[in-house]
Amino acid sequence: MCDEVKSSSIKDKIPLMSSPREPSRRDSLTAQEEETLKYGAEHVIKLFVPVSLCMLVVVATINSVSFYNVKDIFLVYTPFHETSPEVFTKVLNALANSLILMTVVIVMTVILILLYKYRCYKFIHGWLIMSSLLLLSMFTSLYIEEILHTYNVPMDYFTYLIVTWNIGMLGMVCIHWKGPLRLQQSYLIFIAALLALVFIKYMPEWTTWAVLFVISIWDLVAVLTPRGPLRILVELAEERNEQIFPALIYSSTVVYMMNRSDSTDTTDSQNGFTNTWVEERRQPQTQEVTVVRRPIDEDEKGVKLGLGDFIFYSVLVGKASSYGDWNTTLACFVAILIGLCLTLLLLAIFRRALPALPISITFGLVFYFATQGLVKPFADMLASQQIFI
Repeated sequence: MCDEVKSSSIKDKIPLMSSPREPSRRDSLTAQEEETLKYGAEHVIKLFVPVSLCMLVVVATINSVSFYNVKDIFLVYTPFHETSPEVFTKVLNALANSLILMTVVIVMTVILILLYKYRCYKFIHGWLIMSSLLLLSMFTSLYIEEILHTYNVPMDYFTYLIVTWNIGMLGMVCIHWKGPLRLQQSYLIFIAALLALVFIKYMPEWTTWAVLFVISIWDLVAVLTPRGPLRILVELAEERNEQIFPALIYSSTVVYMMNRSDSTDTTDSQNGFTNTWVEERRQPQTQEVTVVRRPIDEDEKGVKLGLGDFIFYSVLVGKASSYGDWNTTLACFVAILIGLCLTLLLLAIFRRALPALPISITFGLVFYFATQGLVKPFADMLASQQIFI
């Protein structure tokens, strides 16, 4: 569910001719480092914008639609509802719920890896299509219904069905087949926001924080350990020269690259950069390369972030905003962006797939509890004494 950060890039549509003078190794390394730094800032911006939009949608919904703040029913994976008044019992219930939920996540991830390993692509696509259809039909219709109810907007059932049908079908086409890149990105952000709202509403209070902590540890193990499921998935995709399924990954740019001799897709990246891009900067090429990309793509650089990372970033910020303290909400928002920035920095240093949750979620949790336990009481005391800084 939680996947890694990846980045990819290719050259412009020009013939690559051999240079009359072979550049020195120092010049080549310097040019490569400068280009890496140049596009590193663009990578940060390309991730900050969609992540911020997803968190903004969740925060705005939490603070305007009361439906997502009411705890009436819970997920079947969280059987302990934290009804005891004792703190120790609540902590145990939260840990038990988080472990049960993580067991489900691990089992489903292992099943997905096995299906991918044995090339059961049709089954995986069917699985992802059914999941997307559920999100874009039931959860979207519920979301629209609550928005209409909150803002007292009248709508007849026929129009309501037409609107939800068009939203759902257009999303299915854009995600699983073809569509404008910006529209596909918007749907992936919307799906992540919907799932974050579902987790916030249907998980008990303390369980939400426990799940955020446990899922960060799982992301670390799944990506960095030699037998981690997500690491195995990435390695298999690189060996087969295939892209990971679009319903699981947010991509800022989708570019297809075809050589004159064949039409092999070479957009898959290794260690954060495409093999072609690295090789072209190590030595001159004489083969002409044709770039075919979507009309709206204006930049050949691209970054990829797992959709699960969007979800849990938004869960943290949305849950913080549900308590009505904007200082805490802003602190968590800034902490997540700082953690994401550090993750991208480590990506540029180590040149390998890295988990995107641990640093950001850790920073977010630390900032949340520090703001709630220290900054908020201090600010309240100053306000009560009418002291302004």
